[in-house]
Amino acid sequence: MASTTRAVMRLPASSIAFGATSRRQFATSSLLARARPRSRIILDKSKVQQNFRRAYADVAPVKKPRRFRWFRFLWRFTYLSAIGGTAYLAYGVYDQKHPDDQFEPDPTKKNLVILGTGWGAVSLLKKLDTENYNVIVISPRNYFLFTPLLPSCTTGTVEHRSIMEPIRSILRHKKAAVKYYEAEATKIDPERKIVAIDDNSDIKGASNKTEVAYDMLVVSVGAENATFGIPGVKEHSCFLKEIGDAQQIRKKIMDCVETATFKDQSPEEVERLLHMVVVGGGPTGVEFAGELQDFFDEDIKKWVPEISDKFKVTLIEALPNVLPMFSKQLIDYTEATFKEEKITIMTKTAVKKVTDKTVEAEATGPDGKKTLQTLPYGLLVWATGNAVRPVVRDLMSQIPAQKDSRRGLAVNEYLVVQGTKDIWATGDCAVAGYAPTAQVASQEGAFLARLFNTMAKSEAIESQIHDLSSSLNLQPGNTAEIAKEIEAHEKQLRRIKDIKPFHYTHQGSLAYIGSERAVADVSWLNGNFATGGGLTYLFWRSAYLSMCFSTRNRVLVVLDWLKSKAFGRDVSRE
Repeated sequence: MASTTRAVMRLPASSIAFGATSRRQFATSSLLARARPRSRIILDKSKVQQNFRRAYADVAPVKKPRRFRWFRFLWRFTYLSAIGGTAYLAYGVYDQKHPDDQFEPDPTKKNLVILGTGWGAVSLLKKLDTENYNVIVISPRNYFLFTPLLPSCTTGTVEHRSIMEPIRSILRHKKAAVKYYEAEATKIDPERKIVAIDDNSDIKGASNKTEVAYDMLVVSVGAENATFGIPGVKEHSCFLKEIGDAQQIRKKIMDCVETATFKDQSPEEVERLLHMVVVGGGPTGVEFAGELQDFFDEDIKKWVPEISDKFKVTLIEALPNVLPMFSKQLIDYTEATFKEEKITIMTKTAVKKVTDKTVEAEATGPDGKKTLQTLPYGLLVWATGNAVRPVVRDLMSQIPAQKDSRRGLAVNEYLVVQGTKDIWATGDCAVAGYAPTAQVASQEGAFLARLFNTMAKSEAIESQIHDLSSSLNLQPGNTAEIAKEIEAHEKQLRRIKDIKPFHYTHQGSLAYIGSERAVADVSWLNGNFATGGGLTYLFWRSAYLSMCFSTRNRVLVVLDWLKSKAFGRDVSRE
């Protein structure tokens, strides 16, 4: 027993290791044998997944259709436009509040005197290089008035300050300083080249009458209201040319309303007081009639319901139809719209006499028969005709070439007053063969700015040519060089002097006809595009907004539109 134990103990270590290894292999083989079915399942699953992924990769993925993709583009365009518009607005406001420093022009340069601050004068000032002249502006009105929106001021849709731009602000933004005198030109002496001016303001100083000398004169004083010699028009009518006119009309509208609701007022007197008569079927008269009917339908009826069935608007026009400058299609549309709004249109009707309470008019029927009608009224607005101002009439009497002109200063193709050399005329006081509209006056003013800028450049180049020519051949060796410079200046001079005569480009006509509808006769390519309705009303608003003189005017007008839409028009008397 002991020997056996010793024999076992004497076995080599390799034999013991072999035995242990054999036992581990046996244990491992038995474990693998038991684990083989489960590992086979795992391997099979992994192979299936690999095959599935391989098969999925071989097939192109199907893209899901992007719905409403244009909404994303529209949103991006909207907020980018909003950012750009806000930046442009901020720059415009900053630029208007912070004008650059001006320098005093050379006193040896020519005196350019501009009479008036209307469309022609302001359009000229806007594009004129004031550093080329000593510019002097003379006008009793120290602001520019955006007249297309003046009918909206009569009912409070737009406040009058929103369509006024101070002339001082306009002149302060020019490179060279411009002098302005708030005065009225009373006489122009073309022989002595002076303008007599008179301070007609309420507060006068020790000096209130003086004379201003000129080398070049631009007459842009506009025109007066024409009454055609009809008795009572000047005494009893309200006109619609200035801010004061719009304010007076606004007060009288509410005067008529409040007086009509006075205690124990008779029905006949109520009907008279609430009958508003507009004379003139042009854009001004039509727009005022539409604004007036809107004011009553949207605001006065709400606050004064007891007179809701008594209010009446009548439009009188001597021609066969209203808006004669528009197409027949738009004329018919306007008349149909007025009929819906219960605005009475009396065409082929001429006013013969006006009293404090009635209008006597002669109407021509379809058969040519004339009948005299008497229309009681509470408010009469005269929106037709232009007359020559006294200062223009006096100037015409001094110029023999103007003896046959009746409607204003006759001008040539460069807007030079016939019979003169250094006087130009623009706007309603000039007879250039075009209708007396703001659009014509604006283009005439822009043309004169280009003409005067060209004249200044030409004179500067001619002076350089004269100096070079006077030094030619005086020094040896510089003849060829100076001759080359003279030739270059002469070419530049010929190119600059090639300015074409004035030509008016009609861009279209717009008119508001009430009930948030408008008509537009717009020039398009070689023809006209006529349209009317609600969308045209939006176009009318956007067009007038873009035509406003400054960023300040645009912002104020938009705020007025929003205010009147949200809260209604103010029915206060003042």
